[in-house]
Amino acid sequence: MDPNWNDSQPIYRQLRDRVVEMILEGVLGDGDALPSVRNVAADYRLNPLTVLKGYQELVDEGLVEKRRGRGMFVRDGARKNLLAGERELFIEEQWPNVIATIRRLGLDLSDLMATAREILDQPPKEDDQ
Repeated sequence: MDPNWNDSQPIYRQLRDRVVEMILEGVLGDGDALPSVRNVAADYRLNPLTVLKGYQELVDEGLVEKRRGRGMFVRDGARKNLLAGERELFIEEQWPNVIATIRRLGLDLSDLMATAREILDQPPKEDDQ
């Protein structure tokens, strides 16, 4: 996790978002334990209640489960559910802007598809992972 917090949103929300990124990127998989509240609080000099609030959001969203006396664990299917939600969000919120840009610039779809295929066929750069 990146220890740099910003003022754009509450820290507990940024922490929640970073755990989500770790799940989406496969750093945390189904059944994996999240770092303990105590360790995260100590490592990033946060109030344990802030960490707990971020983790609780993940529990409330059904991505993480509490196991009494053992900690927090990624629920089975969390990544799949997150991907479905992210895809839906992209289609609803970002895709209309992409379409509008394509129309505005008069881009040719076959050229765009060929370019996209070339890029997608290349292995991802380290920056993209």
